[in-house]
Amino acid sequence: MNTLNEKTAIITGGNSGIGYATAKVFKDNGANVIITGRNDAAVRQAANELGVNGYVSDQGEMESIGKLAASVKADFGSVDIIFLNAGVANFAPFEQSSEEHYDTIMNINVKGVFFTLQALLPLLNDGGSVIFNTSVNASVGMPNAGVYSASKAAIIGLSRVLATELSNRRIRVNCISPGPVETPVYQKLGLNNEEIAGFSKVLSEKILLKRFGQAEEVAQLAAFLASDNSTFITGAEMVIDGGLVVNPVVH
Repeated sequence: MNTLNEKTAIITGGNSGIGYATAKVFKDNGANVIITGRNDAAVRQAANELGVNGYVSDQGEMESIGKLAASVKADFGSVDIIFLNAGVANFAPFEQSSEEHYDTIMNINVKGVFFTLQALLPLLNDGGSVIFNTSVNASVGMPNAGVYSASKAAIIGLSRVLATELSNRRIRVNCISPGPVETPVYQKLGLNNEEIAGFSKVLSEKILLKRFGQAEEVAQLAAFLASDNSTFITGAEMVIDGGLVVNPVVH
């Protein structure tokens, strides 16, 4: 069913993981899809595989954000859906968290997201949908995630303000907060396959459904929030975590 037919969607960080899966689901539902990413080769490969439009853009650089908005305006004129998915996930104990650790996460996950949306907002049609990819880490109190969880909590707070500010344009603003999802993020953290398997086994026991989520499951939720099937939902945080939040373990 083409629930996104004739809609144009931009997905930041769409060359892998949840962003890639969402691009595929959006396209399968009839959307004209734009993905972004920092790595030129990765963006081109993903765009070719998916049959979508790809732009190289670094969310951590203001100049790059401005160029992205200008390119999308020149090539498409307007968009109907903005999925702010790009971000970084780095972890460290509070007492060992450096200024560099803090600045890297906040620059990309908060400042970059804030100004990417600010730059793209004039292109968003009235009645459109803004979706932030946040995290259950904003509320579960996971150790070593102080800066990361703070960055995601900041975006959840921002989303509620924007839901109010943009309501006069009938623009819906919502968050998706995934729990553990099988994506390349764990390799990016420097964990080997054995470490990932061990971590997954321990954490899966704390999830009511006893498994990690799949990127495609998050993508289906994003497609719902992007579609006209969710026109009475705004200012919401949609948790998709297999029951982790109701059975949290912080040690």
